[in-house]
Amino acid sequence: MSRIGKKPVPLPKGVTASISGQSIEVKGPKGTRSFSATDDVTLALDEGSVKVTPRGTSKRARQQWGMVRSQVENLVTGVTTGFKKELEISGVGYRAQMAGNVLKLSLGYSHDVNFEVPAGVTVTTPKQTEITVEGIDQQLVGQVAANIREWRRPEPYKGKGIRYKDEFIFRKEGKKK
Repeated sequence: MSRIGKKPVPLPKGVTASISGQSIEVKGPKGTRSFSATDDVTLALDEGSVKVTPRGTSKRARQQWGMVRSQVENLVTGVTTGFKKELEISGVGYRAQMAGNVLKLSLGYSHDVNFEVPAGVTVTTPKQTEITVEGIDQQLVGQVAANIREWRRPEPYKGKGIRYKDEFIFRKEGKKK
């Protein structure tokens, strides 16, 4: 039995959900998100909360039960508070700045890297060495942050590169004479 799936997803004030068949649409102060569940589960609206129940006792139905409940909870979280990833840049001369819808990164290459920010995500640079990625879609926010990090991953000897704010980089010792 899914322990996560048993809990109903509460809908805070200002958030409305509408279910039609296997798809759910959640509207909130930050926008609208929708999700289509598989046929293995049933979605139901119940007095200010969304309930997910499995159809049958098959292994796939039990797997989808918890996963669909987590997806619905992410929809509600996205339209109320949103999702945020913070990146740090460390290295001499490494910096970032926003120019319209393009993130300009100076990362030690012979040229600046121009990263086009996709729709649905807001990228800001509070400092030259900090990047903040925000949006209502958790998957898109994480993917954009990973794509930015991929331009210069942190290396283990000096720790230079782009890393997540709470990420720990295991440091290696260099050569000894």
